[in-house]
Amino acid sequence: MKLIFTEYSAILIFFAISSLLSSVIFLLSYFIIPQKADQEKVSAYECGFNPFDDARATFDIRFYLVAILFLIFDLEISFLFPWSLVLGEISILGFWSMIVFLVILTIGFIYEWFKGALEWE
Repeated sequence: MKLIFTEYSAILIFFAISSLLSSVIFLLSYFIIPQKADQEKVSAYECGFNPFDDARATFDIRFYLVAILFLIFDLEISFLFPWSLVLGEISILGFWSMIVFLVILTIGFIYEWFKGALEWE
C-alpha cells in the first residue's frame, strides 16, 4: 500500500493544487469583476441566434455539417499525436499506413471543399 501511495502521491498533489488554484481564480474573477449584463453581453454571438430563444428552434443543416466536419478532423488529430510520438520506433508499415490514412482524409477534405460544404452564405 505504501508503494502505491508514493507512486501516485505526485498526481494527487497535482490535482489538489490545480483544483485549489482553479477555485481561487474562479472566485476572484467572480468577486473582482462587476457582473452587469449589458446589451453586448446578452446579444447573439458565434451561432447567430439569440441566446434566450426557444430551445426547440430549428437549426440550419449547415451547423450540423460543420459540427460533423469538425469531429472528423478532430479525430484525425487524435490519431496524429500518438503516431508522431512513436514515429522513430514504428516499422515502415506503420509509417505508410498512417500516410495512406492521411491521404484518404485529404481526398475527403478536397471533395467536401469542391462540393461547397465549407462555404457559408
